[in-house]
Amino acid sequence: MIVAMKKGATGDQVTTVVQTIQQFGYRVGSIEGEEETVIGAIGLGDVTACLEAVGPLPGVMRAVRISTPFKQVSLTFRPVRTVVKVGDVSIGGEELVVMAGPCAVENEEQIMAAAEAVKKAGAKILRGGAFKPRSSPYSFQGLGFEGLQLLHKARELTGLSIVTEVMSAMHVDLVSNMADIVQVGARNMRNYELLKELGRCRKPVLLKRAPDASITDLLLSAEYIVEHGNSDVILCERGIVTFDKEYTRNTCDICSISVLKDLTHLPVILDPSHACGRRKLVPGLARAGVAMGVDGLIIEVHPEPRKALSDGSQSLDFPQFSKLMTSLGSLREVWQESRREFNGTSHLVALA
Repeated sequence: MIVAMKKGATGDQVTTVVQTIQQFGYRVGSIEGEEETVIGAIGLGDVTACLEAVGPLPGVMRAVRISTPFKQVSLTFRPVRTVVKVGDVSIGGEELVVMAGPCAVENEEQIMAAAEAVKKAGAKILRGGAFKPRSSPYSFQGLGFEGLQLLHKARELTGLSIVTEVMSAMHVDLVSNMADIVQVGARNMRNYELLKELGRCRKPVLLKRAPDASITDLLLSAEYIVEHGNSDVILCERGIVTFDKEYTRNTCDICSISVLKDLTHLPVILDPSHACGRRKLVPGLARAGVAMGVDGLIIEVHPEPRKALSDGSQSLDFPQFSKLMTSLGSLREVWQESRREFNGTSHLVALA
């Protein structure tokens, strides 16, 4: 449930509301907004009785139940958008943040060349997989710890922050000590023990939507991370499975960007590479995401895509990526207008 206090409510009035909520067994967190103080309550208890007790208290403007299964990631619970800071980059802020690099770290020459190229083109964060979950046990599984070391070296060379995937709860400390953003791949979106462990670490988490997951499923996975202490979560749309697999790898749920913006305060990015699986389609899909007001993009870029050990068919080469980045600049006004449509809007869709 959330309780919105009237503008000018006193500290004593807020304290009384908090103490009343706690008497019903709820855990409380409060947020100071520009116009009002919003108090969010999480836990198990008699919500009807609590609402009846809190509603008439002095200084209370409204007290309502959050009917959605996800609570702390809801925009109704926290009506201030989360900005995830990674070094001097702010994801969810006033800049479109592009993450780019190869699907997998293959060798030092490859990752260093990619890091320098994507930085030159304007990317702010280097992506690269050290641990790779693959459908076939005979496919390239990544370099593991050696890959992490090469990413660390690329960061020292270019100054780019790095994002890389973690596949097991046992590897959270190892990966989070080396990476600036820890990625949860689509296959692990429902790995709840991994999500709990990431909630206990203090590195931003990029959470990808599973191809068969609903938007509620994605937000509930994010809720696991936030509930266990880590509020720096970035949501990633990367396509869903539909009946058509002949021409695209997945179907990009482009509308999910707007839906998520209306439901959650967390930043939302798009992975056009996995969403379509075809190099030729990536630039147009990336631009569509920007037009929808996405907070960032994560794009696969490889020095020689046709020789890539993983996902070469959806990877851009360096000239293609540079051309895409130039085209994104012309969409800045469209991007800003789309984001304004969601900022300052009354988001009551998740209320009973």
